[in-house]
Amino acid sequence: MKMNMVSAINLALHQEMERDETVVVMGEDVGVDGGVFRVTEGLIEKFGPDRVIDTPLSESGIVGTAIGMAMNGLRPVAEMQFMGFSYLSLNQMITHAARMRNRTRGRLSVPMVLRMPYGGGVKALEHHSESTEALYAQIPGLKVVVPSSPKQAKGLLTSSIRDPDPVVFLEPKRSYRLIKEEVPEEAYTIPIGKARVMQEGDDVTVVGWGAMLPLIETATKKLEDISAEIIDLRSISPMDTETILESVKKTGRVVVVQEAPRSFGVGAEISARIMEKSVLHLEAPVERVAAPDITVPLPRSEDYYYINPDRIMRGIAKVMEF
Repeated sequence: MKMNMVSAINLALHQEMERDETVVVMGEDVGVDGGVFRVTEGLIEKFGPDRVIDTPLSESGIVGTAIGMAMNGLRPVAEMQFMGFSYLSLNQMITHAARMRNRTRGRLSVPMVLRMPYGGGVKALEHHSESTEALYAQIPGLKVVVPSSPKQAKGLLTSSIRDPDPVVFLEPKRSYRLIKEEVPEEAYTIPIGKARVMQEGDDVTVVGWGAMLPLIETATKKLEDISAEIIDLRSISPMDTETILESVKKTGRVVVVQEAPRSFGVGAEISARIMEKSVLHLEAPVERVAAPDITVPLPRSEDYYYINPDRIMRGIAKVMEF
């Protein structure tokens, strides 16, 4: 069945709640209103207010409650309306969710999912366009995944809900309704920690995640006489370094495309791992195509800030001409 990412995530939630009665959904307006992007639409009618819980506007309260639920046998899927609001709950995620298994020497775990739309490209308001996946990925004990398409979203969310540890599930809202593709109706999983080679190539490896993949595809289709291998990272932490290194051995050139600001990000981590493990295979320095190190601008200036296919093509040209 062809569907967009919103429908695919909604279907995954329906199927996991049917499969496992310990799965509960919670967050601001996730029940009666079906969520700010309608991702949870129809859940409260089917599963009732005891399993689809409209919460007060309190991000710290939502996450703190989810942690308590998870430690007591439930599998909460908590929604932040936007990534930029999630920082109010960071203390709960860092101090408790991420550390509980270690703190209790394995006696307790926190099988919860923190879902949130992230990123720009839709000309949203302040605090609505952040791409701070590196912030969460640096916290030991948290897993961070980012789907790039409807099919990927359904499988990765199913895996995240079934995971025994806390998973931060980032949804590229630019892609919510941008892409439609065939999505299996039956439940399926995509392993966390495994990247996919989206397109095979011989000359340059282009690594991206989330909303960057459609832009990378557009850019690479315009290339003449350059064969690009595209890697969809899918999982920021744990990261599938092996798939990246295997590609580097083949191509010798790498471009990492990230929506986040250039400095201290996931692209820097990928570049460091390549330097540590595969520097002798490189024919050129790893190139990062990233946002500038500034606050995400308001809508009128967003096009100057956001990644586009031309910038990706210039990054590829740079490593090819080195």
